[in-house]
This record gives sequence, C-alpha cells and structure tokens, in this order.
Amino acid sequence: MDSKQRPIGVDLFAGAGGMSLGFEQAGFDVLCAVELDPIHCATHKFNFPFWSILCKSVEDTTGEEIRNCSAIGSQEIDVVFGGSPCQGYSYMGRRALDDPRNFLVKDFIRIVLELKPSYFVFENVKGLTIGKHKCFLYELIETFSNNNYQIRLPWKVLNAAYYGIPQNRERLFIIGAKKGFVLPEYPAICSQPPAAILADPILPLTPSCWDALKDLPEAEEFEELLYSDCVETEKWGNPSNYGREMRCLDDRSWHFGYRRNWNPFLLTSSIRTNHSQISRTRFHATEQGKKEPISRFFKLAENGIANTLRAGTDAAHGSHTSPRPIHYSSPRCITVREMARLHGFPDWFRFHITKWHGARQVGNSVPPPLARAIGAEIIKCLGINPTTPEDIWDLGDPKLLSMTMKQAANYWQFTIPTKHIISV
Repeated sequence: MDSKQRPIGVDLFAGAGGMSLGFEQAGFDVLCAVELDPIHCATHKFNFPFWSILCKSVEDTTGEEIRNCSAIGSQEIDVVFGGSPCQGYSYMGRRALDDPRNFLVKDFIRIVLELKPSYFVFENVKGLTIGKHKCFLYELIETFSNNNYQIRLPWKVLNAAYYGIPQNRERLFIIGAKKGFVLPEYPAICSQPPAAILADPILPLTPSCWDALKDLPEAEEFEELLYSDCVETEKWGNPSNYGREMRCLDDRSWHFGYRRNWNPFLLTSSIRTNHSQISRTRFHATEQGKKEPISRFFKLAENGIANTLRAGTDAAHGSHTSPRPIHYSSPRCITVREMARLHGFPDWFRFHITKWHGARQVGNSVPPPLARAIGAEIIKCLGINPTTPEDIWDLGDPKLLSMTMKQAANYWQFTIPTKHIISV
C-alpha cells in the first residue's frame, strides 16, 4: 500500500464512535459505520460528518450495502471492527452461534466475510471468556479459521487503565488477519494505575481522576448549565499533561486523526444535575473510593482512577438513569464531559445534550486511546508510517445532538422497533 494513503476501516455496532475515533487517531479513514440507535447515529454524524453512517441493524445490512453507501466502493478494506451486543450469550444445547438470541455475533462474522478485510477486531465483554461462554469464542475462531483468517491467540482481555486511561475497564479483544498477512500483536501496556499489583518502575503512572478533571470549569458555577449542556467560559484551570491532550492544546493531541474546527473555550456535555440538599450532604460525607450507601454511587478517589463507567438501562428495562460516579471534591454526580475525560474522549467530541443519553453513549463505548493502540498495531502490520493530515474538518450541525428518539428516527427515516421507543 502507498504509505501516503490512509487505510480504510469499517465500524460495526458503532455507537457514538469511540472505536471510530480511536482508529482514526491511529491513521485510518473509517469510511462507514453501522449503528441501530438513531440518537447514536446522529451523534456519530456530528463528530464524523465527512464519513458515512448506516442507521440500521447489522442484521439487515450487507457488505455490498456498506460499500455502496460510502466512499469505499470497490476499494480494498483494511480493517472491520466492532463489538456486538448479545442477549446473555445463551447456548441451550446447540451450537452457540446458531442460537437466534445470539444472532449479532453471527452477523459480525457474516459482514467480515462479505467485506473480506485484511484484518478484523472483535470486541466484547470479559464474561465471554468465562466458563461455558467460551464456546462462543471457540466457534468464532473456528468459523474464521475455516474462511481464510488466522487469529492472534491467546485472545486478550485488555484493561484501559494500562493504556493511559483513568478508568478500570476490562474488555475482550480478538484480532484476526487474512492468512498470508502479518498477524498483529495485542498492544503492549503503556501505563500502570496507582494501585497496580505488579508495579513496574519503568512504566509511567496512569493519569488519576484529578489529572483528568482538575482543569475543567466547575459546572455548578454556571446558571446556564441548568438548562443547557454548554457554556462559553475562560474559567479553565491549569491542565495536567492528560488534560492538555484532552483539550488538544498542541498538535500531538490529534495523533494521526483529522483536526476539528472547534471552540476550545466552549464547555460542552455539562448540563447540571439538580441534586437535593439531602443527597449533597450524603455525597459530601462519603469517603473517596467508596460507595455512597443509599444511592450506591461510587465516589471517585482524587488520586485513584474511576471504576468502570456504565451505560445504565433503558426505559424498557425500568430505568432512565445512568449511574454516574460522585465527584471527588464537589458533592454531585460527575457531568457527561467529566465521564468523557475519564474515558479518553477529547473535549471537541460531543454527545447528546441529555445526561441520560450522553452517559449512555460514553458508557457503551470503547475508550478511544485503547482502540487507537489496537489500530496502531494493525497500521504497523500494513507497513504504513502514518502522518497527521493537514485538513481541518468542521463538525456537524449541533441540532443532531438535541433530537428526541422519534426526531432522530424521522431524520434517518428509521422505523423504531417497539422495544426501542423511548419517550424522551
């Protein structure tokens, strides 16, 4: 491949775009993404308006459609990546991939085999490596092995905390390559959390919660953030090295991704939560690194890292809340922007304006720096020396970030299955 040409990626089950961003930063052009949720699609379009997104289920998508709806066309695809959600990985006495409740894993395999990329990356929950659930992995590996792909074994569970991200978050990754291609390694760890069991004197410490959040303006100081998710301000603190990267204060912060045209003084994704005084008193009394006993919310430790940030549950499962941790010094739950900082999203990257959808988008995503580390291993195997593009791209229409589910569905001309309809 011409070293000046950016390799092509496809993101399946893309969400708001954590893996899309990570692979872009590694040097890929992620020319097409596929995502079922219309609100996630709108957020993805805002952050990546120059690439294509298909708003539909991977189940109903074909490789040909992915090629035809994007700039890929007949070009060779270098990598397909994604993490398919599954309904409990049921197996009930049959081949796991044949169980209809696990169809999305099968569709991931199908799309990869239709697109015939040089490489693929399968991401999923750590629990898939335990006990009977391993049958999924064995069947997935067998299927790919029978279709001209080789797998880097053993598979790896990677913890974001060892890749410069201030969060304890473990996820399974499987990397595959066409037979005859160089098989990538799983990325080597590059940092260690403050409480690492096997401390390595050579590795730098993973940034702490304080490193990640200390320069952000205090959301409680802005009346505007009671009804809006953003405010323009100059009340920014002195950032850590990690904070400088999140604020994109130098060219290295963009890695090998496209620079965005954005306002670095605009604090976004920071709508306030109207906590009761009783809740604030309980939050204040909770020890850092412990759970508040009534809400069971985890309070961040200033010098530690965050626990796993989760997406919460939707209305169909009885909740409209996403469990956000308590700030280490302010008696409140952290904002979506603070969640994003703890996840490795730069400040230009925006989320849906509501706390629930925004937190869900962060909690469901792969931290971009971890995706970037994996993408960099594939870039090496492709023999490419990536460079940062000179282009500066505009972000999308901010209206994409404030749509209700029905408005987003209408925008994408998408019919929402009953179980996905959310009245917010």
